[in-house]
Amino acid sequence: MWQRIQTLYLAIATALSVAMFFSTKAVIPAAADHEEQLISFISYTPYLILLAVVSLLDILALTTYRHRVFQMRTSVLTALITLALQIWLVVDFVSTHSEVIFKLPSVFPAVSCVLEILAARSILADEMMVRSASRLRSSRKR
Repeated sequence: MWQRIQTLYLAIATALSVAMFFSTKAVIPAAADHEEQLISFISYTPYLILLAVVSLLDILALTTYRHRVFQMRTSVLTALITLALQIWLVVDFVSTHSEVIFKLPSVFPAVSCVLEILAARSILADEMMVRSASRLRSSRKR
């Protein structure tokens, strides 16, 4: 399991998606009469639901290494959902103008999406190699 590069990609993507539960998305700067406010990802329910779905799909893709086709499809689905989350964060960033300062964890979905796509490509390459070897083995027996 751990000797494949796609497992490393999926593990890092899972760690990034789980880390978003505990990090802050943005900071609202302090006004003259108020303190600065931290906005977390889990404070907004749709973000919380998307993060939970992405994290569960990442864990599912990470643990189904014996079923390569299912693992690849799960990685692609997770990449698409993560891309949607990142687009939503960009829309939030553009719509808030200069009143909110976004933090580094706001780009975690983009990094996670790239890692998921790299993992899916590696899983596909492994599956093609196994099918090729299986085809060669079956032609020898005849």
